Amino acid sequence: MTESKGPDNSGGAAAGPGKKNRKNLLDRLRPYAVGTVAMAVVFGGSALVGAHVRATKEDKVSEPKGAVAAVPAAPAAGASPGAGAEQKLAVPVRSAVPVTVTVYEDLRSPDSKAFDEQYRATFDQLLTTGQVQLHYRLVTASDQAYGGTGAKVAANAAACAQDQGRFTEFVREIWNNQPDPHSDGLADVALMTKLAKKAGKITAGTFEPCVQQADHDGWVRQSQSAFAAQHLGDMPVVQINGTAVRGTRTTLTPRMLRALVLQEARRVIAARATPAATNTLLR
Repeated sequence: MTESKGPDNSGGAAAGPGKKNRKNLLDRLRPYAVGTVAMAVVFGGSALVGAHVRATKEDKVSEPKGAVAAVPAAPAAGASPGAGAEQKLAVPVRSAVPVTVTVYEDLRSPDSKAFDEQYRATFDQLLTTGQVQLHYRLVTASDQAYGGTGAKVAANAAACAQDQGRFTEFVREIWNNQPDPHSDGLADVALMTKLAKKAGKITAGTFEPCVQQADHDGWVRQSQSAFAAQHLGDMPVVQINGTAVRGTRTTLTPRMLRALVLQEARRVIAARATPAATNTLLR
């Protein structure tokens, strides 16, 4: 009788190689199994870290740039006054100002100084109430009238102050300390440095080299050249939306200036509200 060599024959020659093959297969699969487990651990850990970061950002208050606190309403009965008033949760969207007032200034000119003294409060009020945006143009015609370079040096210094956001403060110190125009005192760099200290919050290490090296001299020259090309006349010169105001040295008053600004604002708003006449297929 022929001996059986089936799977139940433990002593058969065929059984040995089958076990060895199964062992080799497990050996080959083991690294993949370990790698799969490792990847599961990594991605699982990443998911936990991501969830933690998202949860942290939800708790952390990081205000967007320009956000402002809401206008506080009258507190309800029993509520603590001012609760939540410091939270900057509102994003402001400001409308464009329809009126631009341009003032040409010569920092060496006594007439420019007198104009500033007369209209300073008016301009401050118009700015505070949001009725205008104010542009200052620096000119140097007085240097030609009196000789010297005082207007140019002062205008360059004012531009250097503007680099640090202190234009208005610096120019007001010039008005408060303006020397006799015949002396050309504004050409003194040391005086510019002294006035910058009085204006405050101007970094000397940046301001002084800017003045000494006349960093904005080309800009000042260009401003004067553009002014002369317009033939606007003597100081002071004021424009409302590009149109020169008449009688600034004779008949103009602060009250009249405010009225002119209001009149121009109404004109611009009315023009914006009127649809432009255009051809259309819808008739």
